Amino acid sequence: MFNNLYTANSSSLGKLEDWKQNAFDQFKIKMTDKGRPFPCIPATVGFAKDQLRYGFADDPRKPESIQQSAALLREFTEHSREFGSYTSLIVFYKTPDDLRVEEYEQLFWEQLTGVSENDEAEWPKDIPKDPHHSLWEFCFHGEKYFVYCATPAHKNRQSRHFDTMMLAITPRWVLKELMKKEPLASRMKSQIRKRLQKYDSITIHPDLNSYGADDNFEWKQYFLRDDATTISKCPFHRLLGSFKNK
Repeated sequence: MFNNLYTANSSSLGKLEDWKQNAFDQFKIKMTDKGRPFPCIPATVGFAKDQLRYGFADDPRKPESIQQSAALLREFTEHSREFGSYTSLIVFYKTPDDLRVEEYEQLFWEQLTGVSENDEAEWPKDIPKDPHHSLWEFCFHGEKYFVYCATPAHKNRQSRHFDTMMLAITPRWVLKELMKKEPLASRMKSQIRKRLQKYDSITIHPDLNSYGADDNFEWKQYFLRDDATTISKCPFHRLLGSFKNK
């Protein structure tokens, strides 16, 4: 374990307070279920190889949770290349279970916005600042990331359901490595979509797309609703003017 990050083999994982231990145990079950395999193949490989890193944050409605998330991501960013080619940061939040999907959506964007406000590094020059540009993606501490959010309120889209609010934050360099090997990358993408069709009781969300495609917007994929709807304007964009790294 680093200052704030855990591995699946961290001895202290068995000494966590109950909600944290339960969150990790449920994540392990989800990643290792052979009868109903989780759709994101790289995530299951990363778990099996013990290349994922884990952190915990308070109730996402509390301001201190943003500071904790930023500290976790800063530490992960500084060491991620030491963890392996399937690494991601998994953040579990101490979560109320009586919120609606749309309320979690608002909390998610508050977290992402707040984390960015705590970023002391400049926004990468090759990434547009406007989320409504096809090449935009979330950046922190000079690194580019894909962000995935799961919540207890998701029911139809089980691929986005978890017992706590959870973020999986994956470096772009990890995704680039995965996409390098054609046709392996194409087969994996096809397999992921097949798993999604079986895993969820609803059709694949229309916002799922490929980074860099002219009709793709990464931010729309970060938080998928439990139906086929989506918000029309990125909340991160609305608040971008207040960022120090603008």
